[in-house]
Amino acid sequence: MPQYFDDPSGLASDQRTVEVTLADTAFTYLTDRGVFSHGHLDEGTALLLQEASPPSPTGDLLDLGCGAGPIAIALALRSPAARVWAVDVNPRAVALTEANGRRAGVRIAARTPDEVPPDMTFATIWSNPPIRIGKEALHDLLATWLGRLAAEGSAVLVVNRHLGADSLHRWLTDAGWNVSRLTSRRGFRLLEVRRNAVSIPPLGGASADRVDGDAHPAPRDPNT
Repeated sequence: MPQYFDDPSGLASDQRTVEVTLADTAFTYLTDRGVFSHGHLDEGTALLLQEASPPSPTGDLLDLGCGAGPIAIALALRSPAARVWAVDVNPRAVALTEANGRRAGVRIAARTPDEVPPDMTFATIWSNPPIRIGKEALHDLLATWLGRLAAEGSAVLVVNRHLGADSLHRWLTDAGWNVSRLTSRRGFRLLEVRRNAVSIPPLGGASADRVDGDAHPAPRDPNT
């Protein structure tokens, strides 16, 4: 059976609308077959959107493994002065997230991983990471993208306890990250990850408050 991280080009489209209501905002978005959490907002993402620490109000923010884009949309609504990026290997997810951003009236740069500028760092990373790609691939993914966390930035990850949340917490700690559990609910752990300035220097020495409008391409205008 195809997984959400596989190429869904052979699957017929079946778009369904999902409504999201949070304490501070609300929006609707479309899901599709072959993209993570078809037809509903999964419990882990819902927990992240409800309980994550507030995102940086400025800078570059990242939804890692965006699926249909509910995390990216929430980031953009909560931090309208920031630039929000959404990354996924699934081309249908990338296209759907970009369209959902336009639907919600926000600007999201939805990209495949190799389309993100290699020197970019992020003030905030939120992710419901693709656990089912396997432990080694997951560790490589997180090492790569957490390595792009700005000096004073933070990442929030939601992971199912039965799919290795506690072992991932230990692995991140052993790798030199500062990790704290924000909450635990319905079998999910919400982990906040921050850079250890001694053991893990930021990519290129970048600062979390760097916002250079000319350094990187801006997200595409949702009205074009």
